[in-house]
Amino acid sequence: MTEYQTNQPSDAETAQDTVWVQEVAFIDSVPRWIAMTFVFVTFIGTWQFVTSFGFVSPIILPTPMETLKDVLFVGQNLLTAGYMLEPLWITMKEVFYGFALAILIGFSFGVLVGETAFGEKAVMPYLVAIDTMPKVAFAPLFVAWLGFGIESKVALAAFIATFPIVVGTAAGLHAADENARMLFKTMGASRMQTLIKMKLPTGLPQIFTGIKIGAVGVMAGAITGEFLGGGKGFGELIRVAASQLNTPRVFSLILYLSLIGLALYVIVQWTQRKVVFWQQETVGSHNA
Repeated sequence: MTEYQTNQPSDAETAQDTVWVQEVAFIDSVPRWIAMTFVFVTFIGTWQFVTSFGFVSPIILPTPMETLKDVLFVGQNLLTAGYMLEPLWITMKEVFYGFALAILIGFSFGVLVGETAFGEKAVMPYLVAIDTMPKVAFAPLFVAWLGFGIESKVALAAFIATFPIVVGTAAGLHAADENARMLFKTMGASRMQTLIKMKLPTGLPQIFTGIKIGAVGVMAGAITGEFLGGGKGFGELIRVAASQLNTPRVFSLILYLSLIGLALYVIVQWTQRKVVFWQQETVGSHNA
């Protein structure tokens, strides 16, 4: 009798040779610069289509070319130290002073809420209640308390940007591993040592998340203060341009303000990468 032998791989060999490949959607495999270019071109094309065929009045929405011309005019005015440079500098001071004040206040209250039961039970409910209020309504109060100068705008900017930093700091302090807490307690570390050497380093990612959210909102606070409480910054230039129905100028000034806000966000993000160097990027780490 003839015996036939088949060489079939065992289950162990099959498991070793199996390679699981995660399927990536086509839209996720597109390089970032191509995706951003496509979105930008689509936006500009839609804008041009809407304005060219008269779907929207040019008084309300200028054409992309009109807006570009005014953007270049504003940029030239700033580069040549024209009359717009001083208002831009005033707005930048309001934003950066407000942001620094928001970080100081937000971090302090965040530590109080995240580190003490009193802060969590007695202080946090009031902070949440204040944050749910319409912050724009506080602008006249800040003007009445601090005057029409830069102080009221700084206060409103800090007021809007503080709460996310409080939440991020408190969440970061609560993110510490329970085993690490017990280890520090066993080693006889004091409460301050545990906070500085374990809780704060562990919670830095959440703390920076709150700071980045605050960086996005601080610009809105400064400009809102200029709208409602007077001022000599870019907000005043926008108000004057809007009253004159100069919509290209409004779009141009808003664009430059957005660049300042973006620069502030990038600075915070760069600082996070340098300070929290052990954290791997999970967002925006795809093909560039």
